[in-house]
Amino acid sequence: MEKANITTTNDFYLTGLSDLPEVRISLFVMILLIYLITLAGNGAILMAIGTDAQLQTPMYFFLSNLSMLDVLCPTVIVPKMLHILLSEDKTISFAGCTLQLFFLIDVVGTEIFLLALMAYDRYVAICSPLHYANIMSKRLCAQLAAGTWLTGFINSMVHTSLTFSLSFCGSNKVNQYYCDIPPVMALSCSSTFLPEMVVLLVAGILGGGAFFVTLISYIYIISAIVHMRSAEGRRKAFSTCGSHLTVVCLFYGTTIATYVRPTSTYSPKQDRIVSMLYGVLTPMINPMIYSLRNKEVKRALIKALSLKRF
Repeated sequence: MEKANITTTNDFYLTGLSDLPEVRISLFVMILLIYLITLAGNGAILMAIGTDAQLQTPMYFFLSNLSMLDVLCPTVIVPKMLHILLSEDKTISFAGCTLQLFFLIDVVGTEIFLLALMAYDRYVAICSPLHYANIMSKRLCAQLAAGTWLTGFINSMVHTSLTFSLSFCGSNKVNQYYCDIPPVMALSCSSTFLPEMVVLLVAGILGGGAFFVTLISYIYIISAIVHMRSAEGRRKAFSTCGSHLTVVCLFYGTTIATYVRPTSTYSPKQDRIVSMLYGVLTPMINPMIYSLRNKEVKRALIKALSLKRF
């Protein structure tokens, strides 16, 4: 009963990005601008894919799912960051912290599996082009996408329940500007062995499996591209896959640095920088990588905007 009283009555206190008034205003404007650009960029991709019949392919279907995740990820953490910067109120309720962590892990986990699906899709398209339409049918793509969202949801349920079943009887100050597994676990006065082991096991099995699928797919893709006779075909294939590979490197690098290590090695300053990359900046960069280098998306977007204006 004492544990329940401790964990349900206390609020958590988030660490702000800065306590200097002049810097806080600048940070507020900068983060708000990044967030608006993220919403506009990913919204533009969703509109382009949704309104153009030529983009109703598996690759763009998965890309639209990625754009939705890139809208959800900063939406989970940025509004609270902006509230803290503007009001200096750093408190977050126990329930609010739980929900924030749940949705964050849900989005991150789903994106890991989705990136593996996108790599497999490119593998089939380049290595088995004649069978691509039969293999990557609309029904299979919908099932695979639904599977990634469901797996991300279950994964988040497990981590969230284990994290918030811990006792929090000391400091309630979260050394991060949002609720995440490592900084919340660092506040626990009970053993974190089980949730830490689950994080490492899940990262090793599910995350490692997704990474392995991505890696093997790209080994075959690069091998197939190198053996292409047409220089134009090689250029187009490298351009399409290069965008996805850039996103994969950005996302995997930052998430591995955040989650695949024990809580004892948690470094607040380092994690704030890394989390800013995958939680705020990467969702803004992703649509730029895909749209600015993709003529089909730009054409569809121009067409959609022209029709709306007309």
